[in-house]
Formats: sequence, C-alpha cells, structure tokens
Amino acid sequence: MRSSWRPSVLRIILLGFGTVGQSFAKLISEAGLELLGGHGVRPRIVAVADKGGAAVNLRGLDPKRLLQVKHETGTVAAYPDHGRPGTSGLKLVEEIPGEVVVEVTPTNIRDGEPGLSHIMAALKAGKHVVTANKGPMALAFQALIELAEHNGVILRFSGCVGGGTPVLDFAGKCLIGDKITSIRGVLNGTTNYILTRMTEAELSFDEALKEAQARGYAETDPSMDVDGWDSACKLVVLANWVLKRRVGLEDVKVKGIRDVTIENIKEALKEKAHIKLIAYADQETLKVSPELIPLGHPLCVSG
Repeated sequence: MRSSWRPSVLRIILLGFGTVGQSFAKLISEAGLELLGGHGVRPRIVAVADKGGAAVNLRGLDPKRLLQVKHETGTVAAYPDHGRPGTSGLKLVEEIPGEVVVEVTPTNIRDGEPGLSHIMAALKAGKHVVTANKGPMALAFQALIELAEHNGVILRFSGCVGGGTPVLDFAGKCLIGDKITSIRGVLNGTTNYILTRMTEAELSFDEALKEAQARGYAETDPSMDVDGWDSACKLVVLANWVLKRRVGLEDVKVKGIRDVTIENIKEALKEKAHIKLIAYADQETLKVSPELIPLGHPLCVSG
C-alpha cells in the first residue's frame, strides 16, 4: 500500500547575502536530506535579496547557483531568468509567499534598518522570523517579541549572541528551573584577539588591529567591535531574554579598548592578570568595559 505521507515544504525568504547569508544557503544545500529525514521538512529558498536587488522563484532557487552568481557578479539580481535588479527586501516580505523570513542583513545600531523594517513587516504578515541581526534586537527587543506573540508567529534570534553556541537556548531551556542573577562574559572575539596579541606578542593596539584586519577577524571599520558596541548589543539581548529586564542599547554604559596601551598590558601582567573586554549585567547594571581578569580565571581565555 502506497503511503500518502508528503514532506512539508518550508518556503524561505532570505534577506542579506553576505557571509552569513551565503553560509546559510550552503547549509540548506548540504543538509536538505537530513532535514527531510529528521524533521519531514523540505526547505526551499524562494527569494533572496542583497544590495543589488533580488532573485525570486516560487518553485525554489538553486543554492549552489545563487552562490555562483553572487561570486561572479556580486549580486543575486543577476540570477538567470529570475533576477530582479533593484527589488528590495521589504518588497519580497510583503509580496512573496513564504513561511519563514531569514534576516541577516548588516547590523545597524543607529536605527536598526533595514533589518528592523524587514522583521516587523514579516511578523505582521504572519511569517516566522529567524535573525542573526543584532541591531533590531538591541534597539527594539520587547516590541518585536510582543509583535510576534500578537501575530502568533515565532521569532528566533539565537544567532545574535554566541554565533553557533546556543547560549540563549541553554539559558532559556536547560536552566529554566534556576534563577540567573547576573551575566558576565567575553562577548566579542575580535577584541579578545587584539588584546591577546597585545599581551602575547607585545603589539600596540594599532598593530594588533591591523593584524586582525589582515586575517579577516576585524572589519575595515572596526568601531562596532573595538568601541564595545557589538558586545553591548549582545548584552542587551542577554539581559532581556535571560534576566527578563526591559532594556535597550541606550541603557548600556560602554567603553571599548582603543585606549588600552602596552603599558596597561604590562601592568596587568605584573598583577598576574590579563585585560579583557567584559560585558556585565544584573538587575541594576549594564556595562561593557576593559577589566583585569586573573590568570586561570574562566574568562581569561586567549582569542
């Protein structure tokens, strides 16, 4: 007797096709059979947007072809027969049918755009959202959570903090019976690398930064990392989700590592400590700043 079971098609609208978006497309291509066998889901990318425009095919875009087109032309809008130069991500959310919007456009901490508008439009349209974009979550966390609940859809944002480390899920599920009173951690890999090189190789801040940029660890404009704002964004998400505080980026006292000198590093070593950029939150405090961390402490990690 022939089975009537059919896998569920999950139509995905992918907004942003930089490093994260391309990695997502590659994973979808490689994990398709695993998702089908393990979850009964057949993922299908039906639309993708980047700075140059979009590509749309309701029957599904080939992830490998998307990656090839992006590599060769710089934009998915050049996708043969399905490219749409100039089409915005917001237009895709509003007009293209789909179950999930994956929002991975660049982080903007000034006003959260375009990610904030993308996420709000998707939630209002009854589409689930998965995002690794810290800007919207740091600037409008509670509003987005409430909007998702109001429209009966799911908003997932674990990728905003810790990358592939499921720190939000761990705190929200595995520690659900515990009361977490504070959070303290090294939340930015770029600054940790710079401080490590200043400590171990006696490089100046500028020298360590240039090395990090040459290795691809730091952006051309490193201000989000070295001025502490990347850590601050992550701390806001953690404070809202884990500590149940209602806070925004404006509530964080932020000091980066630009002023850390070789002399500071040497003084720390005399005290058997390293300087680390530490993010801290409890029910009263939200701050990001360089701190002395004793050797052997769990947070005294090389990066």
